[in-house]
Amino acid sequence: MHEHDEEEERIQIEIDEIDEPGIDEILSPEALAFVADLHLEFNERWEALLAARVERQARIDAGEVPGFLAETAHIRGGDWQVAETPDDLLQRWVEITGPVDRKMVINALNCGADVFMADFEDANSPTWENCVLGQQNLRDAVRRTIRLEDAARGRVYELNEKTATLLVRPRGWHLLEKHMTVDGEEVSASLFDFGLYVFHNAEENAKRGSSCYFYLPKLENHLEARLWRDVFAYAEEALGIEHGSFRATVLIETILGALEMEEILYELREYSAGLNAGRWDYIFSCIKKFRKDPTRLVPERAQVTMTTPFMRAYTERMVHVCHSHGAHAIGGMAAFIPSRRDEEVNRNAFAKVTADKERESQDGCDGTWVAHPDLVPLVHEIFERNLGGKKNQRERLREDVTVTAEEITAISVPGGTISEAGLRLNVDVSLQYINAWLVGNGAAAIYNLMEDAATAEISRSQIWQWIRHGAKLDDGRVITTELYEQIRDEELARLGGSDADRYEEAAEILDELILTDDFVEFLTLIAYDYLD
Repeated sequence: MHEHDEEEERIQIEIDEIDEPGIDEILSPEALAFVADLHLEFNERWEALLAARVERQARIDAGEVPGFLAETAHIRGGDWQVAETPDDLLQRWVEITGPVDRKMVINALNCGADVFMADFEDANSPTWENCVLGQQNLRDAVRRTIRLEDAARGRVYELNEKTATLLVRPRGWHLLEKHMTVDGEEVSASLFDFGLYVFHNAEENAKRGSSCYFYLPKLENHLEARLWRDVFAYAEEALGIEHGSFRATVLIETILGALEMEEILYELREYSAGLNAGRWDYIFSCIKKFRKDPTRLVPERAQVTMTTPFMRAYTERMVHVCHSHGAHAIGGMAAFIPSRRDEEVNRNAFAKVTADKERESQDGCDGTWVAHPDLVPLVHEIFERNLGGKKNQRERLREDVTVTAEEITAISVPGGTISEAGLRLNVDVSLQYINAWLVGNGAAAIYNLMEDAATAEISRSQIWQWIRHGAKLDDGRVITTELYEQIRDEELARLGGSDADRYEEAAEILDELILTDDFVEFLTLIAYDYLD
């Protein structure tokens, strides 16, 4: 751990209190000291990498089109392999994701999926209670003591004998945890989430023949992956865990990350478990990075499918890169939530999910994501059949795949259009999601889809982009600030008006995101100030 020496007494750690049973153990002085050590050790590098993001964006805004890095050409196509995959990560046909509330954790671990990704990030509204109670829930889940009594329903929720393998997604590098400071500085939310989880569970996981497994979000380059590698190594040494025990799957959900996916895998190679095609954040990243370029307008979200050329380019390359180096390739999210009332909606949605997962499994993916337990049996059967019962298909190297940087950055949807209904839906979903997030729910069921921060990001960034570049609706009208404001007011009234829940603040936040010439990097950066 960080050597404070004679200065140790002067290091001030401050946290906000939570009046919940057992929280003192989660936020123990020893646990907080460990997080503080991570902050002191890595804060300077973390801030430098965030500053580098800003500089890179300025160059792209000025017209630079990013490509493969010349200085890392030796890594691309090089003869190297990632670390051996632990037994409990060999089969990942179906992975379910969701926030870290107690009932969700139990149900997801029990649902029959191979993996449950417990999400502190896009599916979690990061209230202080959600983040700390989530750590308590995961601590209990690792020890298999997690339990919930629902008196109203007369039900008790406990873990089955067989459960999914647990992976944890900490918040991204861009976020702070304002409820903990070290010497007056707010700590990285990434290090807070990671630090508490490994402090409480690394030793226990090792006793159970497993380890701490992670999903790493929003990485934009291999230097950010290198920082995570060093954080892992530091934490293992500090906690007395065997070096190289942790494993990480990186979400390729930024377009810059897609251009460095091989280098990202290489930097983390002693910890790498694979890459994942984070499709919603990826679309958002494509809009965000090329926001100043009118030639890269993205039409309404429903038209950007995984068979769109620029989307297909990065996912096929991901499979080739992963399998060339012995790593898993995990497909994207099926966000559909089955209806309890409309079987026609279900039939149409299940057909689309089936086609999507057939394509992924036939392309070479070793598994995929779902948002709802009812999709688990359907997707499990598809991967079991197409993989012939094998735990994975990493032997399929996809040497037929050759993808250029130009194909990845060719952001276009042939024949794409924008309708008033599409614009209206973006406003509607943004308002509903931000409202849900403000009341503490980061995974909101909206129109039979599980919406998280990523889908709300697409919606608000598209509106910003369409207004800035004078995009036209399919009826010829130009999308203007005035048209947005008219639709915002109409949708707000339809949702119950500004007096309902926290819709007044949701509308304020949406205006802050859209009615500005300076693009806001993440909606959560603004919305976080409204929490608690």
